This record gives sequence, C-alpha cells and structure tokens, in this order.
Amino acid sequence: MKIAFIGGGNMGEAILSRILERKLSTRKTTFISDISESRRQSLKQIYRVNTTDNNRSAAVVSEVVLLAIKPQNLTQVMAELNEQLKPSQLVLSIAAGTKIDTLYRGLSHNSIVRAIPNTPAQVGAGITVWTATAEVNEQQKRWARSILGAIGEEIYVADEKYLDMATAVSGSSPAYFFLFMETLVKAAVDIGLPRDMAEKLVLQTMLGSSYLLQKSGKPPAELRRMVTSPGGTTAEALLQFDRGGLGNLAKQAVTAAYEKAKELGNEQK
Repeated sequence: MKIAFIGGGNMGEAILSRILERKLSTRKTTFISDISESRRQSLKQIYRVNTTDNNRSAAVVSEVVLLAIKPQNLTQVMAELNEQLKPSQLVLSIAAGTKIDTLYRGLSHNSIVRAIPNTPAQVGAGITVWTATAEVNEQQKRWARSILGAIGEEIYVADEKYLDMATAVSGSSPAYFFLFMETLVKAAVDIGLPRDMAEKLVLQTMLGSSYLLQKSGKPPAELRRMVTSPGGTTAEALLQFDRGGLGNLAKQAVTAAYEKAKELGNEQK
C-alpha cells in the first residue's frame, strides 16, 4: 500500500519500522512528513523512505494517511489537508483524544479509522483498539487491520465510546505497570537488596507472570490464589495491599483517566 505518515515521532516510527519489516509497504511508497528537519533526516537515513515537510504533498499521493501527531498540532494539519483527500483514501488517526467527529469536520473527509495504540507497540507487543466510520470499505479495513496488527494485537469495536475507555486501560496502563515496578524496586532496595538484583527480579517476575497468565488460560484471581498459601509471606503482603486500598485506588485511577480522555475529546469540538 502507499502510506503517508503525518508526524514522525516515536509511535509513528514504531509503525513505520513494523510495516516495512512486514512488507506492507515499500520504501518507495512510504512517505514521512514532519516539521523537524533533523527528524526527517534521521528517518530518511535509517529507513530510506521519502521525507518532506509538506503534509499535503505526502498525503495526496497515498492510499492511507496516518495521522501520528500531537493534539496541539491537529488543527493546523487538518486545515492543510481539508478537502484535499479523495473518498478512496483512508485516514487512520492515532492522535490522542481526537474524536472522529473532529476529524470529519476538520478534514471534510468521511473514510476515517480512529485507533488507540499503546507504547509497547514500539517493540511489536502493543494492543490497539480501533473503530471505523460507516464509509470505510472492506479493503480499507483490511489496510487498517494489517497496519495495527503489525505493532501487536488489535481489537475492532463498532462504537467509538469504547476508545476513551481503552485509553484509560490499555493506553495509559503501561505507566501504571512501570510505576508499580519502580515502587517494587525501591521497596526491594529498602530491605537490603542491591539495585541491579532488585531490578532484574522485578522485571523477570513481571514478564514471567504475564506469560504464565497468557499461556495458562486461568483468570488472574485463580493464579493469585495458587501463589497465596494461608498464613504465608504472600498472604501477609496481599493483606497490606488490601489495607491500603489498592483495589479502590486502581478503580479511581482508571476512572480519572477515562474522564480525562472524554474531557480532552470534548475540548476539541
């Protein structure tokens, strides 16, 4: 496929590297538009793709226009592309908090996919929730699915409302896990473990636990009970989490992120 990236930041580069690796596009049919000259030069040197600072020239020659820009740059980009796209072109937006209606109005274009990837996409281990407008045809859906599948798992939903929920869960939760790991490392160091050992223990335990959960097919609660012997060390640790209100804090955090996602979307209307 011919694809234009409007924005060449970390997530854009993650998608770029994976679609080239999977041969979903070629270097000759891939275009990157970015305002930073140094960023354009870097991407051109690494991936040998076409680069430009002109969003319109990159977009009009492509079948898929992938918006990988920050929300604060969206208004300018949409103004540049307004009424420039053909119905046969697909707009795939990963712009945070940007609702389909905003893209509709800003681009004067109907064939739109909105997607919420997360940062593990940078290593091909992401999860993306996405939806499409009624005007997106089956071929365009296949394009979207292949692009998003290149960076990890993908889940299609028919209702856009689930994307704000996904933002609060899969979009933001890598930070939740990183915070918990950071806190565990600090606690381990505080009881006397060397930092390098603490970091390795926490990292491998997180990886191993996730893999066990994935492969076992058992729910997290059952695996937790299997690790927890009555009156043992794990039971004592979990008691402290319960007394501190970990479950309630997690619920509050996800709810706050969800409300913020909705707020950001409404601000762009």
